[in-house]
Amino acid sequence: MSDNHGNTPAAWSAVTLGLVGFVVGAVGLMLSPINYTVFWVGIALVVAAGLVYAVMGKMGMGSSH
Repeated sequence: MSDNHGNTPAAWSAVTLGLVGFVVGAVGLMLSPINYTVFWVGIALVVAAGLVYAVMGKMGMGSSH
């Protein structure tokens, strides 16, 4: 098991951005009528979270193994 248990800048950034994306998407679905633009912005943020993790990991800010 890793010594850092996922406590890396890459992981924290990705999780924070992913949570924001889920909240934005949920708000878009709860608006009446449903606001698909806000929903898709949330989806884009979740996808961006994965990209942020990958890029930061390649920059050496992720786990070492």
